[in-house]
Amino acid sequence: MIEKNKKVKLIALDMDGTLLTTKHEVSSRTKEAISRALDKDIHVVLSTGRGFRTCYPYAEELKLTSYLITANGGEVWTVDKNLLDQHLLDTALIEKLWSIGKEVGVYMWMISTDGAFRNEAPENFYEYKWLKFGCESRDKNKLDQMVKELSYYKELELTNSLPINVEANPKGVSKARALHFLCEKIGITMDEVMACGDSLNDIKMIQEAGIGVAMGNAQEAIKNVSNHVTDTNDNDGVAKAIEKFVL
Repeated sequence: MIEKNKKVKLIALDMDGTLLTTKHEVSSRTKEAISRALDKDIHVVLSTGRGFRTCYPYAEELKLTSYLITANGGEVWTVDKNLLDQHLLDTALIEKLWSIGKEVGVYMWMISTDGAFRNEAPENFYEYKWLKFGCESRDKNKLDQMVKELSYYKELELTNSLPINVEANPKGVSKARALHFLCEKIGITMDEVMACGDSLNDIKMIQEAGIGVAMGNAQEAIKNVSNHVTDTNDNDGVAKAIEKFVL
């Protein structure tokens, strides 16, 4: 049972499937709840699998004031665009993952420090620094094949952001690890964090936060480890969690 009065000092929000509706928007009730949390000097941190560029406009829209966790914890930023922490994939490895994905026949994306490549490869992988590899397929056999192939590489941390995809970061990189880094920086503990998410790339932060909230639309594994299951992303789930535990 969560103590209602447990003091939340930081709210960590996954974006796709959590903060954002299926139309990739933030509902007005959720904006209002976030605004009220910010008024109480609570850190509101986007903690996403997205790269910095596709995450930042939402931070601006919500008038966030502190930090951003991007690429599943591959980078930690201030909202003033200062990079605080970064974990890169080996270039030869990401090139290899691209080849495997091409062979298996899945849709792929790769996040570099300069932006994302979607189902296309750069002419020279070595001209970029790499943060994350991802692929998806609605063909379960292809997806299983990719998970199996990627599992051979011990230097990878595997998660997903949807049941139909698999994502790879450098070993040990996670949203939870990035949150530990921020807690230390701010001078709070993970016990004072509320984390909301819906997929396997959220599981560690939900397990390690003082209040771990699974979305109503979350994968079963996430609901099983959370302290609380809120409403869906299309039904103000994040707003309801903030209202319940923070406001």
